[in-house]
Amino acid sequence: MTDTLSDWNLLTLVGADRPGIVSRVTRVLYECGCNLGEASMIRLGGNFTIMLMVSSARPDTEILDALAPVAEELGLRTHLDPLSGGLHQHLMPNVQVRVTGADRAGIVADVTEILAEQGFNILELDSDVAGERERPVYIMNIQGYSDHTIEALADALVPMAARGVSVDVSPVDLMIG
Repeated sequence: MTDTLSDWNLLTLVGADRPGIVSRVTRVLYECGCNLGEASMIRLGGNFTIMLMVSSARPDTEILDALAPVAEELGLRTHLDPLSGGLHQHLMPNVQVRVTGADRAGIVADVTEILAEQGFNILELDSDVAGERERPVYIMNIQGYSDHTIEALADALVPMAARGVSVDVSPVDLMIG
C-alpha cells in the first residue's frame, strides 16, 4: 500500500484497563485488512489508551462498524480521524529531559514553557506520580528534538531548581542499523 497523505487515519480508543484490549482491537483491524503504523498505547490512571495509525482500503464507517462489537464489550470509546502525515515523516529525538519534584500544579507548564522558548520540539512526554499520598513526587520524562546544545538547554532550566524541581538533560543515544 502506498504512503500518501490521505492513506492514514488516527484511531483512538479509551476504556478501563483490562487484559486483552490490544489483542482484540488489533485482531479486528487485521481481519478488516488494515495496515497498522505508529502506535502509542499506555495505561493512564485506571484507563488504557490506544492511539494508532491505521491504513485501509475500506471506508472509515466499515472500520468503525467492525470495531463496534469489541468496543461495546470492552467499554471502549472510539474515534477515527484522517491524518495529514504518514509514516517516517517525523524527527527522531536527540534530547531527553527528566524531571522530578514534589507534586504541585504547574510543573508541566513551567518546564515545557522554558523548553518551547528554546525551540525544543516535544516528541514524547510521559509522567507519573510516585511516593506516598501525603508526599507525592511528580516524575516526567520528555524526549524531543533541539538544535541547541545539552548545556544550553540545561542552563535554561536552572530556574526550576529554585521551584523545588530537579531537571536532568541528556542526549538520546539512538542505535539504528
